[in-house]
Amino acid sequence: MSRWYLSPANDNNVIISSRIRIARNLSGMPFPVRMSAQDRQSLNERVKNAVSTINDPAISSLKFIELAKVPKLEIAAMVERHVISADFAAKGENGAILLNEDETVCVMIGEEDHIRIQVVLGGLNLEKAYDIAYKTERLLDSALHFAFDERLGYLTACPTNLGTGLRAGVMLHLPILEAENSVANLSESIRKIGFTVRGIYGEGSRSKASMYQISNQITLGIDEKTAIDNLSVITKQIIEQEKQGRNAFDKTKLEDIVWRAYGNLKYARILSSEEMFREVSRIKLGIGMGIIECEETLPMKILIETQPNMLMCRFGNMTPEERDVKRAEEVRAMLA
Repeated sequence: MSRWYLSPANDNNVIISSRIRIARNLSGMPFPVRMSAQDRQSLNERVKNAVSTINDPAISSLKFIELAKVPKLEIAAMVERHVISADFAAKGENGAILLNEDETVCVMIGEEDHIRIQVVLGGLNLEKAYDIAYKTERLLDSALHFAFDERLGYLTACPTNLGTGLRAGVMLHLPILEAENSVANLSESIRKIGFTVRGIYGEGSRSKASMYQISNQITLGIDEKTAIDNLSVITKQIIEQEKQGRNAFDKTKLEDIVWRAYGNLKYARILSSEEMFREVSRIKLGIGMGIIECEETLPMKILIETQPNMLMCRFGNMTPEERDVKRAEEVRAMLA
C-alpha cells in the first residue's frame, strides 16, 4: 500500500493531509515525565502483551517496534515522513511504536503521554482518520484501561490535552496567502476561536514549502465530533481564500515563477534542501493551477523522499555537499 503522501487526495491542490492524534495514559502508572527507564520498559511490555491479546485486524496489522533497535538515521527519516514527532525522536530512546505497513497509523508509546495514537491520511479526510483512530483507541483501551475522570475526561500529562485528548489537524499549501503576508493575520483570527497555525513539523517548527498545519487547541468541554466539524469549516474557508488569491494572481507572472522553478529542479546538478522546498512549492502551485501537467502526488514525493535522512537511509551517510548532489540527481530522475 502507498504511504499517505503518495495517494491522490480530494482537493489536493491546497490541502495536503489530515491528521488525528489521540493522547491516552494507563491507569496506575506515572506520566512519562516521571517514569524511570525501568518504568518505560514496563510500559512497552504492557502494550506489547496487550496487543497480542486483541483479535482484530486494526490491531494485528500494527507492528511493534522498539526505537532502541532502530538506526538513528531511520528514526530521523520517520520524522521527515511525519510518522513520529520530532520530540519523540529526540527523547524516545526507551520508547516504542506500533506501526502499520503504509505508515498511516502509528501509536507512539512513551511520548509526552503513555499512548499517542496518530492517523495521517492524504487530503481532507478528518472523519475517516478519526474513525480509524477511535477504533484503535477503543481496542487498546479494552486491554490497557486508560485513565479517565468523570469530571475532567481523559487524564493527560499536559493540561491542554485534558478532556478528549484529541488533536485534529490539517496541512495546507498556502503560497499565495504567504506571499501576501496574510498567514500571520489568519493565525491571529483562528487563535481567537480555539485553533492554531504551526509549521510543517508541528509545534516549534517553521513553515517550509509554504506549508502550514492548522489544529484545534481546545480539548476540554467539547466533544470530538464538534472539534472535527469546526476544523473542517475553518479549513474550507482557508482553502477558498487561497484559491481566490491564486485566481487573482497575474497569470503571466505566475507561469514565469512556476516554469523557472520547474527548470531549476529539472536541470540542477546541486540542490540544497532549502532550494528544493522553495521550488517544489512553486511546481505544486503550478500543477494545482493547470500550468504544468504532472502527477499530483509528485511534489510531495520529492519533498519527503529527498530530505537529508531519507536520502541517507537509501544511499548511506553523506556530507551535506554530497547530499545536495544526490538530491539533484534524484529530482531529475523523478521529473524525467
